[in-house]
Amino acid sequence: MKAVWKDGAWIEARKALLGQRRALAAGLALTLVNRLSAMAVPVSSKWVIDDVVGKQRGDLLPWLAAGAGAAVLLEAGSAFALSQVVGVASERAVVQLRREAQRRVVGLPVGFFDQQQTGALVSRIMADAEGVRSIAGSGLIGLASGALTAMLALGVLFHLNAGLTGALVVVLIGLAVGLTDGFGRLYPAFQRVSEAAAETTGRLAEALGGIRVVKAYAAERREAESFTRGSHRLLRRYVRALTGASTFTAASTLVIGLMAVTLMMAGSLAVVRGSMTVGDLVMYVFLAGLLAVPLVQISANASEMGKAWAGLGRIHQLTSLATEAEEDVGRAPLSRVTGGVEFQDVSYGYIPERLVLRHVTLRADAGATVALVGPTGSGKSTVCRLLAAFDRPTSGRVLVDGRDLAGIRRRDYRRHLGVVLQETFLFDGTIADNIRYGAPGATDTALHAAARLAHCEEFVRRLPDGYDTRIGERGVQLSGGQRQRVAMARALLKDPRILILDEATSHLDSESEALIQDGLRALRRGRTTFVIAHRLSTVRDADEILVLDGGEIVERGRHEELVREAGRYSRLYCARGCDVSYVPSTLMVAL
Repeated sequence: MKAVWKDGAWIEARKALLGQRRALAAGLALTLVNRLSAMAVPVSSKWVIDDVVGKQRGDLLPWLAAGAGAAVLLEAGSAFALSQVVGVASERAVVQLRREAQRRVVGLPVGFFDQQQTGALVSRIMADAEGVRSIAGSGLIGLASGALTAMLALGVLFHLNAGLTGALVVVLIGLAVGLTDGFGRLYPAFQRVSEAAAETTGRLAEALGGIRVVKAYAAERREAESFTRGSHRLLRRYVRALTGASTFTAASTLVIGLMAVTLMMAGSLAVVRGSMTVGDLVMYVFLAGLLAVPLVQISANASEMGKAWAGLGRIHQLTSLATEAEEDVGRAPLSRVTGGVEFQDVSYGYIPERLVLRHVTLRADAGATVALVGPTGSGKSTVCRLLAAFDRPTSGRVLVDGRDLAGIRRRDYRRHLGVVLQETFLFDGTIADNIRYGAPGATDTALHAAARLAHCEEFVRRLPDGYDTRIGERGVQLSGGQRQRVAMARALLKDPRILILDEATSHLDSESEALIQDGLRALRRGRTTFVIAHRLSTVRDADEILVLDGGEIVERGRHEELVREAGRYSRLYCARGCDVSYVPSTLMVAL
């Protein structure tokens, strides 16, 4: 059982049980009633055999039958109520655990998600949380029921035959120790089953999320083979775990069976010697069976319990990670931002020893527009990741209004930040829902104004339900350019003080881009803007252009200055179509 404690499965189980303590307390009370009423038939069997049958006391039979019948009705009623109370409580525990896991996962730093499969995380939140149902339901109540039955039965059993009961207790204690040890050995096997299930689910989610790429490359068969391999790996791990659980169950059944044979022989000898009556023996066998039933149930449910504890262990691995809010507890709040940005000798590496940014220093006054240009992999997007506080610099400082971002609560800061990424992400909902995502309380008037500025109305008015049109998962019912316009409207409606545009016009044709340039100028007005663009025509009016290469700023200045310097920016500009009036004759000769 050490693995269960080490992996923290018991911590998640404890939290779930405490969250439903009132319902579970009612369940324990019902369990007591149920177990007391269940004792009636075994106990009455003694008088039926010894008095009604042995002594021909037929007058006792109606009373015994009435009492046993009433007890059976009480047992059935309490069992129904127990099932309802515990069933609802355990389901609530599952929902509570899922909510906690989801809340903590979405609160984790962005770097965590760079190393995880989305589908695997979904599996851990949804499927692994199911384990608490077994623990809070059949696990706890079964354990309580077994303990109550054992206490009630042991008192009577010791009265009937102390020596035989003592030997029985020793055997049952040995069996309980064996069950505990066996479950500890099963736990790692079911942990591997949970991991394989999450991996397979993750790959399936990736394939379905990228179904257009799968179709475009005719890779359906390849994905089917990948899923088959994952499913077979899951099956092999489950078979190994199930084999262990089956061995566990068979061993328990063997021990309990041998115990029953021993009881039968020892009890029969006691009857022959006159130390027990036949009624005593029948009652003894009944009660001994009740004593062994919980252990039989535990061994029979070993595989389910193994999966449950393994799932809770994996959930705890997520919930024990520190969220951004927890990391920022000691950092200063931020209520207002004007937009001044400064990078002071900033270096950064996703792997610390492999820097992708080297000694970057820049300054943007509030309201200025800074453009980042350069070849792919030069570090442009990394600058924006640091500005969005998705990552911390390996060395150096990022300042906003003169305050180090490392000392500010990220959630407070991001309330003043707007982002439009190259890979536009929209949610499965309406166009209005997506535009309002950053400002859920915005009025329709403000929403329509932002949409007009981003030129959304030109296509929205052609849709059957206008802004209430559902656009599907990731906005698949819209074109790439339409998705980017919705993303721009979303940023406009939030009215951020700092704006990041990462290839925000990359999916637009020339006509659409021309329409949106006016919107972008209005969007940038009064707020500090960082623009990443391969189309250099979109950054000509920037207050400063930074040219990055190999993670370093190799040139900086305004458009006209950089073109006349005949450096890297000039070559980039002319390679993508340029106005020759800007270009020095020496560069034209070189080109």
